[in-house]
Amino acid sequence: MTSFGRFIKRLLWALLLLVVAFHVLAAGLLLVWKTQPINNSMFMLTHRLTGGSVTQTWVEYDEIAKSAKQAAIVSEDSTFNQHSGFDFNGIEAAMKKNEATGKMSAGGSTITQQLAKNLFLTSHRSYVRKGEEAVVTLMIETLWDKQRILTAYLNVAEFGDGIYGIEAAAQHYFDKPAAKLNRDESALLIGMLTNPKYYEDNRSDRSLRNKQRIIKKRMKNAVLPQAA
Repeated sequence: MTSFGRFIKRLLWALLLLVVAFHVLAAGLLLVWKTQPINNSMFMLTHRLTGGSVTQTWVEYDEIAKSAKQAAIVSEDSTFNQHSGFDFNGIEAAMKKNEATGKMSAGGSTITQQLAKNLFLTSHRSYVRKGEEAVVTLMIETLWDKQRILTAYLNVAEFGDGIYGIEAAAQHYFDKPAAKLNRDESALLIGMLTNPKYYEDNRSDRSLRNKQRIIKKRMKNAVLPQAA
């Protein structure tokens, strides 16, 4: 074997070890976070490393308004309680849209997939990242119940520039705890998730207000996860 061949072989082994180490670390953190608050994520870490400050306060499932949990499900993942991490109909629809546009503009991501991305990955769109996201998604669904997944998602989601989690968002926008959010407020906050930094300064945006109305209308159809 040539020196170049040996170099490539070592490089491949190094990459494999890095991938294995990443998944071992992710599994370890998920086991800890199964019962402990999550006060950091890859998105929060990236925000801090780029010079920003982060506001986030962890709250448990029962400290989040029912309306916020309902809004998250109907807006982000209507089949949340039925799937094991992946909405294959949504993925198929997203793939068709991406093929038609030639861009990875749609992802068909479930709440669990979004949580996997927020905790361990980046917002960069690529099939490699989607592959890693799929692995972590399976790990989350295996180690956590649905209530924990929804709780974690609402605690680490970005609601504005440096504003992470439903508690920080409720305090920032409405000067109240997440437990006290009403239906209008919950629908507005969840509607902001698609473009939080823009909507932070444009809460009267027509598209956001339209999302708010749709989410509020559909809330009654949300089925909340039961305790394991």
